[in-house]
Amino acid sequence: MDAAHLARAVELASLGPSWGPNPRVGCVIVAADGTVLGEGWHRGAGTPHAEPAALADARSRGLDVAGATAYVTLEPCAHTGRTGPCTDALTEARIGAVRYAVADPNPLAAGGGAVLRSRGIDARHEAFGPARAINRRWLGAAETGRPWVIAKWAQTLDGRTAAVDGTSFWVTGEEARAHAHGVRAEVDAILVGTGTVLTDDPSLSARPPHVDDAHQPLRAVMGLRDTFGAKVWRDENALALATRDPHEALGMLAAREVRTVVVEGGGTVTTAFLRAGLVDEVHAYIAPAILGAGTAAVGDLGIGTMGGALRGQDVTATALGVDTLVTAFFQRGPQ
Repeated sequence: MDAAHLARAVELASLGPSWGPNPRVGCVIVAADGTVLGEGWHRGAGTPHAEPAALADARSRGLDVAGATAYVTLEPCAHTGRTGPCTDALTEARIGAVRYAVADPNPLAAGGGAVLRSRGIDARHEAFGPARAINRRWLGAAETGRPWVIAKWAQTLDGRTAAVDGTSFWVTGEEARAHAHGVRAEVDAILVGTGTVLTDDPSLSARPPHVDDAHQPLRAVMGLRDTFGAKVWRDENALALATRDPHEALGMLAAREVRTVVVEGGGTVTTAFLRAGLVDEVHAYIAPAILGAGTAAVGDLGIGTMGGALRGQDVTATALGVDTLVTAFFQRGPQ
């Protein structure tokens, strides 16, 4: 029965935004007889967390939650941030038990389970894979203190991102480009190098099809060359990362509460992040085309033997029109 309620909590969590400094969290409050008393989810930074939202839902129905069990996808927080501690809200509502699917790795917010137990509430961690999966990127960022990095590129079958004359529009078709815009709308930032800005002058906006008000990620430009006047600087939703060091760049983004970043900008920047062991996820859009020469998607990584190759995990291949998206996750490198 617990698994069913936690699965519902995950469904609720998925209604929240995938971007922003906070995780996606859902909560279901259930009476001893199995009646659902309240449901809630976190709608983004500055809004009520999932637990207070579920308590408010129950109150709006005129239902008493005293002695009920709260099923939450993430351990209730025990600190005051933009909102108050969820542990206090649950205690004041006289919740009898709490089941949370993922322990909170954030040192500022962790420890809620222990706080609840100290107050006589039966709080238990019950690991539930789907709850971790929905926050895979946020959890990775919280556990290491740096943004989760997605390296994205579009290439030909022979690994070229541009022809000898520099042309790169368009390597892939409309379906692949639409998917990439959807990913942009799910992350906190897009990072490119100054070379990409000077060569292509991209707008770096998120334009998923059939969506008029997509979330627009922070546009980050990494490097030391002057790119003044480029489209990326059209408004204040942009940040200059005056460094060539990927670690420093991620530190600057973390200071802006960026939890997920897509690195799109050229083989030089992509290679730098891969060499530094800072790529967590790869999105390679592969077109059924062959150039034979041109710009390589990835440069020299200092790997001299097949045994040293970076190997992805949880690999998927998705058809997007005539193109194929290959996604893979990589073990996090040294910090």
